[in-house]
Amino acid sequence: MSYQLTVEGVKMSEYRKLGVFVKSYELSISLYRYTKHLPKEERYGLVSQIRRASTSIPLNIAEGYGKDDTKRETVRYLRMAKGSCAELSVLLDMCNDLNLMEDVAHCKYMKCIEEISKMLYGLIKSFQTHN
Repeated sequence: MSYQLTVEGVKMSEYRKLGVFVKSYELSISLYRYTKHLPKEERYGLVSQIRRASTSIPLNIAEGYGKDDTKRETVRYLRMAKGSCAELSVLLDMCNDLNLMEDVAHCKYMKCIEEISKMLYGLIKSFQTHN
């Protein structure tokens, strides 16, 4: 069943206009740049994991919106994006605890992840109230 729902004034096909998509995309780009400077021995460890988790957030938003399938399916992808936020938080905590990330950078990224997670929660709730 196809639908053309508008959430936050954005049509399903226009996910790129969502604040949460833009913010998560920018976070992913920033973390890609940041991880270039981590030790080479972490290239296949933390660097790879951070990059996968951070890109998973905007990718899941895009996939959920891009399918134009069902509200339930879109919410499932938004929940996966939220889960990637949690995963990314743990990875950045590890970097900080291993002294691979400065406290200032860690704090900045954690604040951004928290904001994205809250935005995703709100978006999920808006889908659930539009049943």
